[in-house]
Amino acid sequence: MQVILTHENADFDALASLLAASKLYPEAIPVLPRRLNRNLRRFLALYGDELPFVRADDLPRQPIEQVILVDTQTVSILKDLVEGARVRIIDHHPLSRELEPGMTFCGEEIGATTTLLVERICEAGLPLSPIEATLLLLGIYE
Repeated sequence: MQVILTHENADFDALASLLAASKLYPEAIPVLPRRLNRNLRRFLALYGDELPFVRADDLPRQPIEQVILVDTQTVSILKDLVEGARVRIIDHHPLSRELEPGMTFCGEEIGATTTLLVERICEAGLPLSPIEATLLLLGIYE
């Protein structure tokens, strides 16, 4: 199984990056962090049913063999994470550590991780719903 993760106390860039990565990697499950800021909780209360996010407790009980990290460089602890799982980091912050075997980094110093991913969505010509486009815009704006 493949999952997409972001940091705790997520902001709109983190949540929008989860969505954008799920558009680019449709085989991966975008997992909500356990703690969201107040604005995200309100947004998800209104529009969460229209978005592909899954709570960690609702993940299928399968080994996690690949993790895509967005807007963070730290893997959250998941009980089904396989030792030596492949980790792809997509972040707008400079790489802050030496990569371990099986890890890759893609990013550049830019205002938001969402921007990096939206550029790839545009290049791929992937369709977006109005709610998806709104969330991506909020991620870039914040």
